[in-house]
Amino acid sequence: MQIKKLRDDDAFMIEISGETKTFANLIVEELWNDEDVSEAAAIKEHPYMDQPKIFLKMKGRQDPNKTLRDAAKRIDVKLKELEKEFSRNIKTVGQN
Repeated sequence: MQIKKLRDDDAFMIEISGETKTFANLIVEELWNDEDVSEAAAIKEHPYMDQPKIFLKMKGRQDPNKTLRDAAKRIDVKLKELEKEFSRNIKTVGQN
């Protein structure tokens, strides 16, 4: 995965090479849980050729880089919780 900053003025946009729009959607969904985010969207202009992009606009002067890092950390925590729950349930299913 490579991340390229495309825009960093009144709004912020990055391009994520090597990932799908599904991955970008996951990040955007988590960004909406941040009260300092005024706009967030996953963009893929062409289904076969373009790399997914994330558009982000903040309320006030908050740092969009930090907001993205914080969203990624929250996703990581949720995925670890999912992995634990999944492992617990798989063990239970195998015993029935």
